[in-house]
Amino acid sequence: MEPDASLENLLLLDGEIMAVGGGFSARFVARRVPANAERPHGIMYSLTLHGPGGERVLGYDNAHPLTLRRGAGTWRTPRRDHRHRRDGRAEPYEFRDAAGLLEDFWTDVEDVLRQEGMES
Repeated sequence: MEPDASLENLLLLDGEIMAVGGGFSARFVARRVPANAERPHGIMYSLTLHGPGGERVLGYDNAHPLTLRRGAGTWRTPRRDHRHRRDGRAEPYEFRDAAGLLEDFWTDVEDVLRQEGMES
């Protein structure tokens, strides 16, 4: 696997909280971990958008396996990369690289802000 040139930029965001307008804030956790089957890219990350009351509105993370529910069945996936949607749904996320993760997160942040009637 080739080195991810954008990874250092993501790691620099660890611990940052950014106001994004209308009382919303983006929060970042990104740390190196040993690469393994669960986190083959060697990072643990959580990128979240929080509403004016502090509630999580959107999240991208690989902190835990994803639990899927279909009909009467529930199971946990071995993959950890996933996205939490505003409506409470969680779905698998295809991690490509740190730049793609940041781009996808900010695109979804802009969508949420637009839905709230704010221009980004």
